[in-house]
Amino acid sequence: MSADVFRVMLRMEIHAGKREEFERTWLAIGDSVTSHPANLGQWLSRDAEDPGVYYIVSDWESEARFREFETSERHLRHREKLHPYRSAGAMTVMHVVSHLPGTGAARTHEEWEAVR
Repeated sequence: MSADVFRVMLRMEIHAGKREEFERTWLAIGDSVTSHPANLGQWLSRDAEDPGVYYIVSDWESEARFREFETSERHLRHREKLHPYRSAGAMTVMHVVSHLPGTGAARTHEEWEAVR
């Protein structure tokens, strides 16, 4: 991973009773983000202590390319599909300074799911 990577982290609080539907919807529409040529990947995580809180992390080639996506019609449609599940949220943006890959980093998504 290049140190030039721009990372976006969203913290989303999801309405009780809508968490499973939110997860399914996020997965179903995720390609509207990951198919953008500047997107390097995206992760959905659930808070270990508060199951109503999720974090979405996505990596981008650059801040400029992310901002291009952020202001696009494509992003607006994506947000509209997730908005009904959300009760609150926040966005943090950052520049990756360095990256030390772990031994397990070579696993494919399918291998990771099998371990999970």
